[in-house]
Amino acid sequence: MFPLFAEDAVVEIANDSGKKIAVAAIVGVVSSVASFVIGRYWGRYKAHREWKNKEFMGRVIVSLNIFADGALKIRTIMEKNLEDVFLNQIAVNKVLAAAYRCTADMPVMPIAKEDRWYLLNFVLNAVAEHFVAGQVKYDAGEKVAVVRYALFLTCELVGDERIRKVRAMLVKVEHLASFPYPDTLPKLENPWHEDRVKTLRAASVLYAKEPDHFLTLEVCV
Repeated sequence: MFPLFAEDAVVEIANDSGKKIAVAAIVGVVSSVASFVIGRYWGRYKAHREWKNKEFMGRVIVSLNIFADGALKIRTIMEKNLEDVFLNQIAVNKVLAAAYRCTADMPVMPIAKEDRWYLLNFVLNAVAEHFVAGQVKYDAGEKVAVVRYALFLTCELVGDERIRKVRAMLVKVEHLASFPYPDTLPKLENPWHEDRVKTLRAASVLYAKEPDHFLTLEVCV
């Protein structure tokens, strides 16, 4: 009797194990499908919300602001996801929190003093990768032009629709130290670039008071 009882018990345990495995497999499939459907729905919802609100906060745009020949010219250096530049979720959260505190009158991100260097350094490292060739030429003794740029973070409110974007800006240190258009406007490539002049003007005022909101990047070309 005991051997038969033991055999029946083994069969019952095997059946129970098979049921558990089957249930686990079904739960896994259902969870995967649900995650896929929810993920697609959330992605579409987020995209529609960003478009409706004109808020594109998941990306950071690095732009070069050039004053030359009496005009302001704005050129994009790079655009990436926040996570690809600020390589830590806490850093990303701090940037977003500061971005949402920006106003039309104060477009420079109000970053806590103890965080400024670290957050700016993330951006500086990402930007510096684009100018490695010039640095190597400089180290090799070749003739290059050396330009010093100030780097800072903003979330300026642009135009009547007040579009929000996370931006890192580069402008010559000399232009922040002595802003060339304190009361007037340069020639503009687009009418809405007047908002950029206001941003740079505000940055110049802040640069004189709290220079640790900025990092300096030396570029060799």
